[in-house]
Amino acid sequence: MNRYVILGTAGHIDHGKSALVKALTGTDPDRLKEEKERGITIDLGFAELPYPDGLDVGIVDMPGHERLIKNMLAGAGGIDIVLMVIAADEGIMPQSREHLDICNLLKVKRGLIAITKSDLVEEDWIPLVEEEVREFVKGTFLENAEIIPLSAKTGHNIDLLKEKIGELAINVELKSESGIFRLPVDRIFTLKGFGTVVTGTAISGSIAVEANVEILPKGTSTRVRGLQSHGKEIKKARAGQRVAINLQGVSKEEIQRGDVIAIPDKLRTAYSIDAAIEILKNAPIKNLKNRSLVHFHTGTTELIGRIIIYDNEELKPGGKAFCQLRFKEPVTVMTGDRYIIRRFSPLMTIGGGEILDVSPKRRKREERMQDLEVLEQGSLKEKLMVKIVQGRANGVALANISGWTRAESPDLQREIASLVKAGELLQTEGRVISQKAFDEFSEKTLST
Repeated sequence: MNRYVILGTAGHIDHGKSALVKALTGTDPDRLKEEKERGITIDLGFAELPYPDGLDVGIVDMPGHERLIKNMLAGAGGIDIVLMVIAADEGIMPQSREHLDICNLLKVKRGLIAITKSDLVEEDWIPLVEEEVREFVKGTFLENAEIIPLSAKTGHNIDLLKEKIGELAINVELKSESGIFRLPVDRIFTLKGFGTVVTGTAISGSIAVEANVEILPKGTSTRVRGLQSHGKEIKKARAGQRVAINLQGVSKEEIQRGDVIAIPDKLRTAYSIDAAIEILKNAPIKNLKNRSLVHFHTGTTELIGRIIIYDNEELKPGGKAFCQLRFKEPVTVMTGDRYIIRRFSPLMTIGGGEILDVSPKRRKREERMQDLEVLEQGSLKEKLMVKIVQGRANGVALANISGWTRAESPDLQREIASLVKAGELLQTEGRVISQKAFDEFSEKTLST
């Protein structure tokens, strides 16, 4: 079976990320005319680094300018490996720090560090840069990452970097094809004779040519006319691949970055989410006040939201809490998705966390806090009971359960069967109901 892995570049502007991608793959990720004229990456770029035995590494080249962090965030959500790029002649710079903070908040687990432009400095300067870098990544997922001095210009250590990327990529967990197909859209364009094409990283499930899909949050129904991955036609796309989808009967103007292509009737849009939040220890704020406006980023989506901090009027740098984020526009997410928040103005990354509940029900404060603790730390069985109990006597439609949990369908079926057998759930007409909620409803009905 082929193994698909996504690597993202990270680092400050003009530290040589795009040149390094070209040296690795032969593909120039800077595709826009303005990028080539100005010599900087403005939007996301893409390339492929294939290996023997079915290993395929898709590369997302992310812009390094501070004003383009929102574009960087649109590419960071689906990556498995980070290639942190630091120029030997400049060392650690502001966006080196911000990109590392973002990758930490997104819980990226693997990475390498490339010290680029080594040909521009004296040989005895490199160990000093390595020492600075090692101190910089201390306490992060890159703490024990390999540091490779190299030069995209001369080719020094490029083959070594390829080898090390392959060693990391082969150990990335295989992504399951059985989940809900989701592809957050990062590019939209039209091709003469084909129509509208969207691209993105498939983050779960699989999809085939001729399949019906919907575009969320609008809910537009369409069909997959064709699929490509890195310019090659394919019949089926699955989680972990960079994918281009040719959609039938949809204009370019009907889709935007941040939309999600998904299997119909599996995902719901929401105007509010409950989440765990963590403020960066080095966040450029004194505190985050309750009910503040923030820029919210998840997948390729960016929205303005208002944050409601539970049990706190403010959060200081390094603080953690549960919160609710409320939006004026709908968002398409699942529990377990990671997110980033940035200060409303001036724009700076201040924190992030994990989405715990989508379209949460109103409930008493103590119940809400208990539920969120279970949704953050509990077993699948415990999480299922929280959501089903929230449905009270109406319960929850079985068809909707997979839309708010990341669990595989067989795991869900097994847990539900176990709970029914234990007498904790009732299953009837495509729904599951808490036995306790049903008994309370029956008792109340009989007493009136």
